Parts: sequence; C-alpha cells; structure tokens
Amino acid sequence: MMSTENQNIHPTAVVDPEVRLGKEVSIGAYVMIGKNVTIGDYTSVMHHAVIDKNATIGSHCKIFPFSSIGTDPQDITFKDEATFVEIGDHNTIREFVTINRGTAKGGGTTRIGNHNFIMAYSHIAHDCQVGNHVILTNGATLAGHVEIEDNAVVGAFSSVHQFTRVGRNAYIGGYTIVLQDILPFAKVSQSRDTYFFYGPNSIGMMRNGISREFIKNVKDIFKIIYRADLNTSQAVERLQSEYPASEEADTIIAFISKTKRGILKNYKFDS
Repeated sequence: MMSTENQNIHPTAVVDPEVRLGKEVSIGAYVMIGKNVTIGDYTSVMHHAVIDKNATIGSHCKIFPFSSIGTDPQDITFKDEATFVEIGDHNTIREFVTINRGTAKGGGTTRIGNHNFIMAYSHIAHDCQVGNHVILTNGATLAGHVEIEDNAVVGAFSSVHQFTRVGRNAYIGGYTIVLQDILPFAKVSQSRDTYFFYGPNSIGMMRNGISREFIKNVKDIFKIIYRADLNTSQAVERLQSEYPASEEADTIIAFISKTKRGILKNYKFDS
C-alpha cells in the first residue's frame, strides 16, 4: 500500500493506491502513476509526468515534466503481456522523454542503470539495456533491444538501430544513424550519408579518469583493427598475440566476440 508519510503529493496527482513510495518522494501536479510502481527515496516526479505501470524507479532520481515511463512497447507483436521497466538511482530524466516497457520475446524488461543523464525528447524503446553514467543528448533515439554500455554518449537526434550495441566510453556525434555496433572507446560521427569511426574518444576518456597510456594503447589497437588491412577475425588474432593480459584489448575483443550486426568499419582518423 502507498504510504503518505513524509510524502509531498500534489492534490491533483492521480496515484494508484497500491504504489510503493520511499521516503520524501515528491509527486507534482497532474502526475499520473499506475499499477505496480515502486519509487525510491528522495525521487522527484514533476508535474504532468506519467509512470504508467510495472515500473521500478530508484532513489534520488529527477523526472521532469511531460516525461512518460512504463508505457506499452511500440511493437506490433505486443499482446499486453506483463512486462517491466527498471530504473536505478540518481538518474535525470528530462522533459518529454519516453521509456517503454519490455516485450515478452525480448526478455521482458527495459533496464536503465545509475547516474544517467537522459535529455529532453530522448526515446528508450522496449528491451533496451542502458548502463551507468550514460548521456543521451536531446532527441537521441534507441530502437528496441539496444545495449548502451557505461559512460557512453549518444549525441543529439542520433538514432541507434534495433539490436545494436554501443561500447563503454564511446561517443556518437549528433545526427548520426547507427546501424552497426560501436566499439568501446570509439568516436563516431556522420558525414552526409555515411558515418565514420574517428579514433578513440580521447577527451571523454580523460574526463572519466582514464590514463593517457591507456588511451594511447587504445589508439594503437584501433590502428590494427582499421588500418592493418586485416579482416575482423585476423585483427582479433593479432590483438590476442600482441596485447596479452591487456584490459584495453580484452575489452574490445570481448565486445567484438558478441557482435551480431558487425562493427562499423568506415574510418577517418589522425595518424
């Protein structure tokens, strides 16, 4: 049952009586919260936001006006199965963001980790798996079943194709259409009708406390993958030989080993 103790619930809010609220949760004017929703301590749900159903939201989150969480997936095969959204702690979800529940065929749950910054008008579709410290810039769109690893940035109005993966610490420039997996630590942007790999996301990596030596090793690894006239399997074999027990190489090799859509191979980057 919902507890109103230490709650700030606006009288115009419509909140299901079975909603589970942590301490000092704030619910603004005209908010609508449906069945089977849990909201953690100190989270703020601002006016006109909707949390439809089957959603778990952690503590210290800020959910801005007109955002929509836990609505049905935009999948024509969806038959009103019981599916879910799970959102961690310390997330900022800005205006008009949409986050759909999962589908039965896709695992049933859309998941978002901790400390993410999801800017206005971004869309996270069914069964997406978003890590920690991820930034989705205004209008970024994740199609169904997309995976975004920790510390990645998806630029404004960029679209990520369904079942595509974006590796940790990767950066995708604005207005980019991502059709294949983006390697960890990579920097990618679109130029006219083609998008290119531009080398390591050096600035983003440094901002996240990654050493210059690590970044240099990543750049050398990328040269083997992109500029050594090797196919992907040959490049992986060379990395395994030249970089034994290397976190940089191991991370990239492990990511490649799980790819289903292939990795982006177009490139433009400084020598």
